[in-house]
Amino acid sequence: MKKPSGERKKAYQGKDTLLLYAILFLLIFGVVMVYDVSVVYAYDIFGGKYYFLYLQAVWVLLGLAGFFIGYRIDYHSISKVALPLFVVSLISLIFVLIPSPFAPLIYGARRWIYLNPSPFPTIPIIGRIGFQPSELIKLSFIFYLSVIFSKREVKALLIFIPVCILLVGLVLAQPDFGTAMLISIIGLIMLLVSGLNFSYFLVGVPIALAFASVFILSSAYRKERFLTYLGFNSEDTEGTSYHINQILIALGSGGLFGLGFGQSRQKYQYIPEVATDSIFAVIGEELGFIGLVFLVSLFLFIIIRGYRIALKAPDKLGTLLATGVTSWFAVQSIVNLSGMVNLLPLTGVPLPLISYGGSSMVFGLCGLGVLLNVSRSCQNI
Repeated sequence: MKKPSGERKKAYQGKDTLLLYAILFLLIFGVVMVYDVSVVYAYDIFGGKYYFLYLQAVWVLLGLAGFFIGYRIDYHSISKVALPLFVVSLISLIFVLIPSPFAPLIYGARRWIYLNPSPFPTIPIIGRIGFQPSELIKLSFIFYLSVIFSKREVKALLIFIPVCILLVGLVLAQPDFGTAMLISIIGLIMLLVSGLNFSYFLVGVPIALAFASVFILSSAYRKERFLTYLGFNSEDTEGTSYHINQILIALGSGGLFGLGFGQSRQKYQYIPEVATDSIFAVIGEELGFIGLVFLVSLFLFIIIRGYRIALKAPDKLGTLLATGVTSWFAVQSIVNLSGMVNLLPLTGVPLPLISYGGSSMVFGLCGLGVLLNVSRSCQNI
């Protein structure tokens, strides 16, 4: 029976202000740090120290627009758009693998779709407009699984296995092992929450690990990075171990209180991907162990809050949406941070809300908007 308008409004008027403030703080802090770590590289390559600051500000604004939409809509309406969005995401994953000016080969991988490639004109400040289908698929995959798993008459496992294999295969073809791993883990967590018998999980995980091992060992580059993680290439300081060594130097140089904001030495083009995957290292160098503890505490707060929202959600769709988005945020954060301290191999996964990047920022904020949306229907979070 349809609820009266008064009851419907009352059910959705709560606000999780603590979660909102934590997200906004990390966003602002991330913009400031992107400028700080990229100023040298931006000036040397693009002739202006504000280049990455302008772009990151644009991505944050676009992401906040998506965040607001995700927050304001009734999350049950996602059931209507989940399948079309998933199909569009799937098509874009296939399209990015087809050689064309719209999907160029960059550093040996095809991960980007550009809407205005050369010879089309560039847009002021932004330049070429592009996005990574692998980031969009994370959001649409969570929406799709949430809708499918919330319907009791559908056999979750029969849907999950072929869909997950297809997505992982397309992402690995780019190749992008880090994102393929994230998609698999997020899907497995949602599958467990949907009510899957845990025995299936115990059987499936070893099989997934076996396939991952084969994929790692099949590539000389991935094999070298894995051996570096295990410590076999530690003496090759200018080769495969260079990246992690420079990260650890930055973190060690920060000490307890850091060198001070803007005082990093490693950002002077010593650390590769300093504004994206490795931004945490410069934060540690400048703000020290105390600053990192505060930052990690905020990430933990968002993760714990997100799973609490999933537990308190009034229906299965809300539970699955909150679980999926929170798991996305949690796994991506854990993989990035663990790579920075050599607990896991470096995978090229960005740090949510902090790292420079458009696709990850925009689609990630859309997901967090939906998480806050679900929280509006929860009581006593």
